[in-house]
Amino acid sequence: MKTLTINIPDSLEIDSREAKLLLASRLYEKGKLSLGQAAEMTGLSKRAFMEILADYDVSVFNYPTDEIDNDFENAKRSSI
Repeated sequence: MKTLTINIPDSLEIDSREAKLLLASRLYEKGKLSLGQAAEMTGLSKRAFMEILADYDVSVFNYPTDEIDNDFENAKRSSI
């Protein structure tokens, strides 16, 4: 894993844990990190990271809407 150093202004009342959570949740949301990778980045278990995602308005179900639409259309065409 790479190490990144970021200078954060003192006026921004944020600690390194919060910065990691913000970055990891955004990278997970964008599909750049898997849930496991994001959890590892923050030092949390997958379950704990999943619970924290709600605080950042990030869905655990990181599934692109176009793929959901495609799946829905395929399901409508299939008869069970």
